[in-house]
Amino acid sequence: MNERSSKRISTGIIGYGLSGRIFHSPFVATNDRFSLDVIATSDPSRQAEARAHHPGAEIVATPGELIERGLDLVVLASPAHVHLEQGLAALASGAAVVIDKPFAASVSQAEQLIAAGGNLFVYQNRRWDGDFLTVRKLVESGALGTVHRFESTFERWSPALRDRWQDTTPISQGAGITFDLGSHVVDQALQLFGPATLVDAELSVLREGGVSDDDAFLSLRHDSGVHSHLTVSRFAGQSGPRFRVLGSKSAYASYGLDGQEPALMAGASPADPGFGEQPESAWGTLGTGADLVPVPMEHGDYAAFYAGVAATLLDGAASPVDARDSLAVLSILEQAHSF
Repeated sequence: MNERSSKRISTGIIGYGLSGRIFHSPFVATNDRFSLDVIATSDPSRQAEARAHHPGAEIVATPGELIERGLDLVVLASPAHVHLEQGLAALASGAAVVIDKPFAASVSQAEQLIAAGGNLFVYQNRRWDGDFLTVRKLVESGALGTVHRFESTFERWSPALRDRWQDTTPISQGAGITFDLGSHVVDQALQLFGPATLVDAELSVLREGGVSDDDAFLSLRHDSGVHSHLTVSRFAGQSGPRFRVLGSKSAYASYGLDGQEPALMAGASPADPGFGEQPESAWGTLGTGADLVPVPMEHGDYAAFYAGVAATLLDGAASPVDARDSLAVLSILEQAHSF
């Protein structure tokens, strides 16, 4: 941390759309190692929301005004195509930087951000999904035996184009479902099974008038020998298993998405009792054939990311997400667009 900081990490958030409002500000505001001091958004309605949600924070209209405040940490809850400019400016100010995924609009831009030096964290929050933590525990415990196939499906139903950057920005600027949800499923696969090579990719623009991909399938072969089959979509009326993991001794499957995002959307706080817990109805099953046993789902914990950021900045701990890991993810996503 720079000399201007105190025991609490002075923090500013650039952007107050879904990302800033749901995935970042609640976790900064409820962690007493941070102070949420500034929020930057030019949209009047979002400025009003930010004031209502965080009355102690200063609301400014531009990223430049926020960066000029000399904060310890700047969070980029902004579109991928502005991450390079905003990230370099924030790092040059002496701030540490959290960048939402996708890390950047290209590998080249991500490499420039890493080369700038400083503390750089990529917000791969779904490493702390309860279902993913359950899969990781099963893999590491040997309950599945030797895994040969990992299937991950992350799909939504959003058939209409909307006036949002994800629907109006082209692929060349980091938009599309592969850069969006693909950032999560590829990161999770690499975390579980190590480095991988992209074997095949199928990307489709399905919505009339769309300018970026709506549906994608990626096939990876990990150096460890595991094959990962990854499906992401915003045009799926029904979804398959969120996870299916096949091993030499057993298999595991789970359905549905981690509950932290919908809870936050409904107004829950990460500080609420039971936040991140999943009901038994959401548990996956372990076994073969008809011999299946429900597996209690691990506690989802998005707050662990910001706890890790604080531990890095205040205690000298390792980063909760190494930016070079996210560079490897982005490299696969970029390759997928050239298949």
